Amino acid sequence: MITLYGIKNCDSVKKARKWLDAKGVDYRFHDFRVDGVSASDVANWLDALGWETVVNRRSTTWKGLSPEQRENMDRDSALAAILEEPTLVKRPLLDAGGEYHCGFKDASYQQIFNHHTL
Repeated sequence: MITLYGIKNCDSVKKARKWLDAKGVDYRFHDFRVDGVSASDVANWLDALGWETVVNRRSTTWKGLSPEQRENMDRDSALAAILEEPTLVKRPLLDAGGEYHCGFKDASYQQIFNHHTL
């Protein structure tokens, strides 16, 4: 099952959802604000992609962290921070059957779904 994680009012998430819908991809949308996130999901993302990829360092949530939190960020502190504030995740986060991707680009999604032939 394909799961797209994000928040419904995010422009990148809207583009990804529109792309998936147009291509007829069967997926589930998981809204961070409505559905929350689990520690095991976040740990899987961090282990697969690294905190530097998963954490959106251009977000207002990132900018709202203390300088100490930003400077000392590592996998474990990223996990704790994301569980407290899921909007730290770079959106959208796509789970294509345990293969994770952050952000949305048309060409990237085309490559992902050509590879998976879903």
